[in-house]
Amino acid sequence: MPKIRRARLPEAVLDHLVERASQRQVGVKQIGNLLRWLDANPTVPEGRWFKRFGDFVLCGEGELVKTFLLPGQSVAGEEVF
Repeated sequence: MPKIRRARLPEAVLDHLVERASQRQVGVKQIGNLLRWLDANPTVPEGRWFKRFGDFVLCGEGELVKTFLLPGQSVAGEEVF
């Protein structure tokens, strides 16, 4: 199972993440929770996955984080804990 890539992200992916975090009003405290989870070097499925963080849902595919969703938005893939 892959680990989440934290360096050398494709520029388009990074731009999308910054835009979605802003649009969905992901706050500093929430980003802190995300960073603590990432610091634990979690493994994720090869395909689509998501992780719930209370005020947002993080979605990815394999080693890449792809977007932030709001809790009521539809998710796809395997839930990561």
